[in-house]
Amino acid sequence: MAWYSRFFPSPDLRQPALTAEQQQAIAAWEQLPAADLRRSHYRSRYVVIDVEAAGANSDCLQTLGSVSVVDGLIDFADAAYVDLSSLALGHQADDSPQGAARAPSEGRLIDELISFLGFTAKAPLVAYHAAFTARLVEQMLAATLGIVWRQPWIDLDWVMSDLFREVEARSRLDDWLMHFDIDSIQRHHPVSDAYVTAKLLQITIARAARKGFDTPAALLEVEKARRHMHQSV
Repeated sequence: MAWYSRFFPSPDLRQPALTAEQQQAIAAWEQLPAADLRRSHYRSRYVVIDVEAAGANSDCLQTLGSVSVVDGLIDFADAAYVDLSSLALGHQADDSPQGAARAPSEGRLIDELISFLGFTAKAPLVAYHAAFTARLVEQMLAATLGIVWRQPWIDLDWVMSDLFREVEARSRLDDWLMHFDIDSIQRHHPVSDAYVTAKLLQITIARAARKGFDTPAALLEVEKARRHMHQSV
């Protein structure tokens, strides 16, 4: 069981109380138009997400980081980081004044997640091993904000294995980083890992465009075809 389930009700119970301002912010995000997935890579904004998790089944979301790739370029000013582990620490703090001072506001975490929603907007999302990342983030947003997140995810693991068939089969992020000689600032930090994944995305969209797969929608089709081929073997 994820740690946040101890602090936020399950879907069949009441949802955490949101302020009117928080509800308005979520409503504003919901009204944002969906991204046009038929636009060129170089006229699109991707949001690359990485997470760090803990627990016996790695189902406890601790931190998440993300950076954007806009018109083919990494935008260092367009990034987000949310530390969820501090909430667990806060709830475990004692009742002393020192413990109370360490305990973060639950409302602040909700505000940070709403801010993360605003950051992602409705852009296509990218991750390496996206199913794992999507599950953790979507569960957290459902538990804290009561929303269903249905933005499209692109899994670079599948897409790169199709577009770079001449490269020996690789399944780990570190393998691809080594192959393309990409240095990590701080491996296993979500923002740093999101950054190196964004570097891989840049390489991927350049190769994809040369092969005629020049839109986010095309990458989704490449992934779908690769998955189907793998399941058929």
